[in-house]
Amino acid sequence: MTSVAVSPRVRFAPSPTGFLHVGGARTALFNWLFARHTGGTFILRIEDTDTERTREEWVTGIQSTLRWLGLDWDEGPYRQSERAHLYKDAADKLVAEGRAYVPEGEESVIRFRVPKEGSTSFTDVIRGEVTEKNETLEDFVIVRSTGHPTFYLANAVDDVDMGITHVIRGEDLLPSTRRVLLLREALGTTEQPVFAHLPLLVGKDRAKLGKRHGDVALEDYRDKGYLSEALRNYLSLLGWAPRDGREIVPIDEIVAEFRLEDVTKAAAYFDNQKLDHINGEYIRNLPVATFVRESLPWLESDPPWPPERFDPDVFDRMAALVQERVKTLAEVPGMVDFLFLEEPEIDDKSWQKAMKSPAADVLGDAIAEYEKCDWEPQVLHEVTLSVGERHGLKLAKAQAPIRVAVTGRSVGPPLFESLAVLGRDAVLDRLRAARARLADEGT
Repeated sequence: MTSVAVSPRVRFAPSPTGFLHVGGARTALFNWLFARHTGGTFILRIEDTDTERTREEWVTGIQSTLRWLGLDWDEGPYRQSERAHLYKDAADKLVAEGRAYVPEGEESVIRFRVPKEGSTSFTDVIRGEVTEKNETLEDFVIVRSTGHPTFYLANAVDDVDMGITHVIRGEDLLPSTRRVLLLREALGTTEQPVFAHLPLLVGKDRAKLGKRHGDVALEDYRDKGYLSEALRNYLSLLGWAPRDGREIVPIDEIVAEFRLEDVTKAAAYFDNQKLDHINGEYIRNLPVATFVRESLPWLESDPPWPPERFDPDVFDRMAALVQERVKTLAEVPGMVDFLFLEEPEIDDKSWQKAMKSPAADVLGDAIAEYEKCDWEPQVLHEVTLSVGERHGLKLAKAQAPIRVAVTGRSVGPPLFESLAVLGRDAVLDRLRAARARLADEGT
């Protein structure tokens, strides 16, 4: 069982050498969940001692992405670049006591002198007892030639100074644990935090998640129309699950159930299809007005139609139907572009499939009927069904050439509601254009 202090203190400590990736976001989330579940403190610490690779926009980006994900921190952000005096004092102390040294030929590089006798042990909530003999570890650098501390020294000093009680991080940092513990002990701290090394995230090929697997930065998912609540829900399932096996779980229920003891040590598969499914569920559960508001950035920023042709009232009439069919907000413009383009952009594969005989006759009969019928979805449905029956076609086959002629493709929102919103004149113009094209093609 996890030994939980009266007031647990955890930290998320990213290095601002790039965007916040899904692995780091999962680590931040699990720290946040643990803190919220136990009533503890969640600290944000920016480990920016790598001055050559640190960029200020990434420092800002990490914070904005965490906020977007809904992960508020209680303390910080602390920046290691502003705590250099603490690391220098620690290094000077170790050198003065003979526990660290400056190697000959390595000007200003300070190495920690690893004791060769005994072993270093710690308990990991997820992986159990870990013990390694000290003799297997070589002396390691704690201060670079630039004067900046390495990860090991800064990590050891900061965790003690900030009173960190639980270290929750990725399993890739497991090998660094005994170095940090040796440093803590050498600096006079024998008490260990509780460790929990989270399982590796892997792609479909079961290799560590990386750029070759597609989007790995949180900004990528945000910019492609994933909801923060959905992504947060999905990330919580990467190595942990509620006891009843649900996938769609409100965040307050995740907080209530989350325990480090329930995190698995087996690698967690990042499944984009499952993420799409969860995101689609969250989108469908939005109030329609909220869906409209959340969709507007995608509809108004670089749309596939002339901006002046966009009509919010038209989109409002279609919103509920579109909401039922998209997995991400980025898919919304493609669902409604036919409403705001002067002419539909015809998908060639859809055209070839739908415009086989007797498509020309179906279009001709539809034109004749649509010119005189009431312009209501149910009436359009009945008229189209009748047109299909004349040609021995079921409704799905009969409406296929009509859908492609009007919308440009074979899938989209419900056809008859779409026709009603687009309007009689525009629909008839597009049906006539499609029939003329078929005549030119000799179909």
